[in-house]
Amino acid sequence: MESIIECANYCLNCKLKPCSIKGCPMQTKIPEFITEVKNENYGSAYEILQENNIFSYICSIVCPQEEQCEGSCVRGIKSVPTSIGKLEKEVNEWATKNNYEYKIEKKDTNGKKIAIIGSGPSGIECAVELLKNGYAVDIYEKDSIPGGILVYGIPDFRLSKDIVQNIINKVKELGGNFLTNKELGKDFELKELSKKYDAVFLGVGATKSSTYKLSENELKNVYKSDVFLRAYSENKFIENLGTVIVIGGGNVAMDSSRVAIRMGAKKVKILYRRDRSHMPAREIELEEAIEDGVEFKELTRVVSANDINGAITSVNCIDTQIVEGKAIDALGAEEYEEEANTVVFAIGLKPDKTLIETQGIELDDWGYIKIDEDGKTNLENVYAGGDNTESKSTVCRALAAGKKAAIGIMKNVK
Repeated sequence: MESIIECANYCLNCKLKPCSIKGCPMQTKIPEFITEVKNENYGSAYEILQENNIFSYICSIVCPQEEQCEGSCVRGIKSVPTSIGKLEKEVNEWATKNNYEYKIEKKDTNGKKIAIIGSGPSGIECAVELLKNGYAVDIYEKDSIPGGILVYGIPDFRLSKDIVQNIINKVKELGGNFLTNKELGKDFELKELSKKYDAVFLGVGATKSSTYKLSENELKNVYKSDVFLRAYSENKFIENLGTVIVIGGGNVAMDSSRVAIRMGAKKVKILYRRDRSHMPAREIELEEAIEDGVEFKELTRVVSANDINGAITSVNCIDTQIVEGKAIDALGAEEYEEEANTVVFAIGLKPDKTLIETQGIELDDWGYIKIDEDGKTNLENVYAGGDNTESKSTVCRALAAGKKAAIGIMKNVK
């Protein structure tokens, strides 16, 4: 464990703890757990992490530490920040390897029952906090396997599904009751649940993929990123992909491109309208995609697609330039063709506005659920959090939203 000790000793153990207070949405006690690592008390370090966040292992793998905890590290002002993500990951790996268990303490039952809609990060975290404090919790999930985006949206080569299942098992051990294949708006309504429970938390996430029209013709082999990633996660590989064009520059675009490689694509290209410095994807995610054989072309806008009887043969593109942070078509640029047989849109996800408004919940001007400081919506005892309440949410931010709502519920439902 020499490398992990050296890594831990690099930490200054700052009194103001910006990595924790400012950088981490869950406000993990980062200097405290690192101090335990310095003293080679790996069990104590693991307990500090788990006490605050049972998703710690997952966060160490998928969260953008460079923007969050490491982005606020004092060391990073004049030098390289402490490798907090690496330390967190290694402590969790140590616990797994040594079968070190953290026992979650639970208060006596208080007689209150809460419904959670959606079993993604925000929903599960909300459930965990409530269960620990004596509330009974039913978790409604539209799919057959709980976990939401952690199961269907993040490929297994990035996040092992065993890690996700371990968390689901912990929730069940705490008394959480999962009701799978139950979808809001189809199998039940919010008004119905509100009568049965003392409070409801809505954590359905952002489920609508953004796209735009590529042709007046009906095209084959045009996919939304969520559908494409789900096909891979369910082992329902899409055949005859040919040359795949992925439109977008976020982590979902990177995952989609790497999934395309694994599903047998002949060639995969990521076309992104902005440049690399403005790309929302983590640098490590892009590098891993390129290592897998994905080609990356920046400052490129896909305008339309060409086809024969609905089968895509190429896409028409135009070069762009960045002006005041925005991508615009380059002056004097002319359209040109890029070979393509399949197109995957990975340009963002938004909440299902129609579904949410049908349930009587107010949205803001950007289509996200309006919530107060407790995570409460306009409806009595209905709370929300995660990707349905904010854009550019990370797993850790979704967890923090679930925790905030749980605290709000505990404050108002006694």
